[in-house]
Amino acid sequence: MNEVIFPPLMAGHEVSGSEDPFQTACMKAALGCDAGMVVYALGSDTLRAALVFAPEVPLQDAMAMLPTCGVGFQNALGALAPPEVAVHLEWGGGLRINGARCGRLRVAASTGGADEVPDWLVVGLELPLWPASDDPGTTPDDTALYAEGCADVEAPALLESFARHTLNWITRWEDEGVKPLHAEWRGLAHGMGEEIEIMGNAGTFLGVDERFGMLLRQDEDTTMISLTELLEDGR
Repeated sequence: MNEVIFPPLMAGHEVSGSEDPFQTACMKAALGCDAGMVVYALGSDTLRAALVFAPEVPLQDAMAMLPTCGVGFQNALGALAPPEVAVHLEWGGGLRINGARCGRLRVAASTGGADEVPDWLVVGLELPLWPASDDPGTTPDDTALYAEGCADVEAPALLESFARHTLNWITRWEDEGVKPLHAEWRGLAHGMGEEIEIMGNAGTFLGVDERFGMLLRQDEDTTMISLTELLEDGR
């Protein structure tokens, strides 16, 4: 397997295939590891990775790292895959390749308090490389990277590209604010303007607010669902 080389400000930590990079990253973050650690496992059929952040802003603003990683992933795969391969992002962290579900992003933090500055925040990536079934027709809404014309995209190269593009968007977010990220993400969002069901709520996905909270139209009312609702327990 090729060595994975990360950009400056990031450092890789490879784990075995049986170890969950997301949980490992959360554990290391809680113990005080440096921001920029990328915990990863490159399995034969799955790419899994997790990025550790040390936010200096309240959680409700730091949650922008979830869409940041989504845009970073789209840019990374877009640079390596054939031009006809389409990548879109679900608000809840799901990834779509050519319209079908293909992996996800997940997030955890040291606190769930929206106004608190978290000690750490971790965003995890899970991407199937090969279909789980020999008969993909049985699950047409689910796919894998190599089933979508991306057989030449090597997992180590994709992970490197994901790290680079995500770091680029983190820098832009720090220097330019949320506006450029907001514009890029909206152009990649899956299901905007459509009827959806999420977290027990059904309605029309109108878009997102300035902190990427989902705006959901239900009859005559519009509900905002905060990104903090997506937090998992990383302990």
